[in-house]
Amino acid sequence: MTLTFEAEKRLGDFVLEARFTSEGGVTALFGPSGSGKTTIVNLVAGLSQPDRGRITLDGEVLVDRAVGVMLPPSRRRIGYVFQDARLFPHLSVQSNLSYGRWFGPRAGRWGDFGAIVELLGIGALLKRRPLDLSGGEKQRVAIGRALLASPRLLLMDEPLAALDRARRAEILPFLERLRDEMKLPILYVSHAVDEVARLADQVVIIEAGRVAAAGPVGTVFADVAADSETGAILTAIVHAEDEIDGVTLLDHPAGVLQIPKLGRRLGTRVRVHIRARDIALAVGEPGRLSIRNRLAARVVAVSEQMSDVAVSLDVGGEPMLARVTRGAQRDLGLAPGLAVTALIKAVALDER
Repeated sequence: MTLTFEAEKRLGDFVLEARFTSEGGVTALFGPSGSGKTTIVNLVAGLSQPDRGRITLDGEVLVDRAVGVMLPPSRRRIGYVFQDARLFPHLSVQSNLSYGRWFGPRAGRWGDFGAIVELLGIGALLKRRPLDLSGGEKQRVAIGRALLASPRLLLMDEPLAALDRARRAEILPFLERLRDEMKLPILYVSHAVDEVARLADQVVIIEAGRVAAAGPVGTVFADVAADSETGAILTAIVHAEDEIDGVTLLDHPAGVLQIPKLGRRLGTRVRVHIRARDIALAVGEPGRLSIRNRLAARVVAVSEQMSDVAVSLDVGGEPMLARVTRGAQRDLGLAPGLAVTALIKAVALDER
């Protein structure tokens, strides 16, 4: 699935002028509130019309203002999950889900009702009404309704923003299953770096209606200009669960990572979000330390910032950004090509 977006839209004093391409998987639109993320997904869905531009999906033209093409939303086969679930309060969960199936195309229909209910863990909710559901349950039902319309692209606009931390933790695994098992292309709107780190393959940074950066999520977030708090987003495989120490062991090309216990199946792929300020560097053998996570790395670039030094690293083929003082950079002789060890406390690691 390839989505190409090139459009302009004026809303009062705000002007969106964005251009990007999504090649399937999960593409996150990331940026602060008011930057234009929701405007973009509304244009893709057909809920709004661009003033100028062209939007295509798998080679089909959805919008082309130059020649007057404007495909109606009902013919785009695009699912939309909003920040608020927007379920029909007078209908049961089962009827809300069936409503999505009713809008799906007869030709090219996919997704078995029972399989989607099982995927989202909502079988026990079918006879209940939205009023009796938690926020996380409502969002899972809303996702199921969108899936049962057999979309070729799913739009998700801040689907976790209205949920508390516990409900977010409840629903994130279901979004991972959606990504990994259904392989459905998703355009995911968020201003939360942890959600993007955990779910997205590609990220498009939106600032004041413009695309500031775009590319693989790990590469973009390791860029100094993109996000100063994110040092790395590493992909690793669950190797073992250590019941005695209460940690999960992850295999990464640069070494073994320990993370607070996840309770995930062996062989599961996870992403680990590491803040730049939680990364220390060592030259030579670090010796006996309480820091368990030690990853082999090589310095790619060194850049002086306002108050510190940003050190770009290659860690097993993935980018990492560490921040150190000028004194540390001088004493360690940090320079491109130097082999170092990246040290990260296990308690500082977040599985995303």
